[in-house]
Amino acid sequence: METDKIVSELNFKAVRSSGAGGQNVNKVSSKVVLTFDLNASRALSEEEKELLAAKLASKLSSENILILNCDEDRSQLRNKDSVIKRFLELITKSLQVPKKRKATKIPRSVIEKRIKAKRTLSEIKQNRRKPEL
Repeated sequence: METDKIVSELNFKAVRSSGAGGQNVNKVSSKVVLTFDLNASRALSEEEKELLAAKLASKLSSENILILNCDEDRSQLRNKDSVIKRFLELITKSLQVPKKRKATKIPRSVIEKRIKAKRTLSEIKQNRRKPEL
């Protein structure tokens, strides 16, 4: 994955932010909307695209477009930087293939300890019974 190529394929749109902020909210377009077209990307291989489509299925639109918003700051530039950072973290995290789990054998001592505990509990319960006459 080449981050420079991917960042060059990103599309940004500045929108007026919602919420508190007084008159600044009504005047300044500080919210940044990032869009990334997964199908049209040249920076990713076909295998990487398939992996991302599978892992990010809930975040992608029906046309395989990833949309991220950021309106945390009052500055458009800082919002743009933070949304790019979040996007790159999301992509790198999604491209990591988890290791396969190796099944381990249960140690003999653990098995013996469990059987001994069952035996002692059984003896305790047998001692609670009424004696047979």
